[in-house]
Amino acid sequence: MRVNPFDLKTVLLAKHAQHVVLIHFPIALFIAAVGFDLIAQWTKRRGLADAAYYNLFVAAISTLPVLVTGLLAWQFQLEGQKLKGILLLHLMLACASSVVIWLVWWVHFRTRRRAEVLPSYRLALEFLGVGLVALTGHLGGFLSGVNGPG
Repeated sequence: MRVNPFDLKTVLLAKHAQHVVLIHFPIALFIAAVGFDLIAQWTKRRGLADAAYYNLFVAAISTLPVLVTGLLAWQFQLEGQKLKGILLLHLMLACASSVVIWLVWWVHFRTRRRAEVLPSYRLALEFLGVGLVALTGHLGGFLSGVNGPG
């Protein structure tokens, strides 16, 4: 059976395609936000700090549909079987990554609302988030077959 790549039904109802497509948004937005924040810290440019904040906000919001579509992919692909191995680790790291992304955004939000200086510990939190996101994505690549047998 041949599948038409432009068939809207195929695109919208594929068992896991939405997760694979959506995941790139929080990854890219969070890493870009960390980059903007580092450059803003170094150059003291308010515009870059604003770019970091808004990227963090959209990254945090975009984790929600990514988590939902990941859970739906598990239900559709594995029919809700018990998770184990790489898939279980991927889910745990995805949840941890999402929490850290939200936490980093909250630190930025709180300091903006109070008109305070961003705490220096946020950089460690941001680097932790980048590491978690990278590891989660790496494992996701194995699950999808991009990084090896999937």
